[in-house]
Amino acid sequence: MTGLSRFERPVVVRVGRHSSERIVFEVNDAAAILLRDLDRQTVKRKLAMDACLQVLRGEAHPPVARRAFVAAALEAKILRSD
Repeated sequence: MTGLSRFERPVVVRVGRHSSERIVFEVNDAAAILLRDLDRQTVKRKLAMDACLQVLRGEAHPPVARRAFVAAALEAKILRSD
């Protein structure tokens, strides 16, 4: 497995009500949003964090983390486009 952690297609989220949209291109960015900006500890958030860590360790491919991140973002109502 290579060290690539870039999503094939970016994910657009809006974290705060008054913040601008953020375009997430990489697993690192998705993990940072999950860690810093989503305060509710849900199963989907945990699965997304685990998936991001697996990709960063070279144990999974970016689409796995992307799917989990999209599910967590949808649940948190921050997803703007997939």
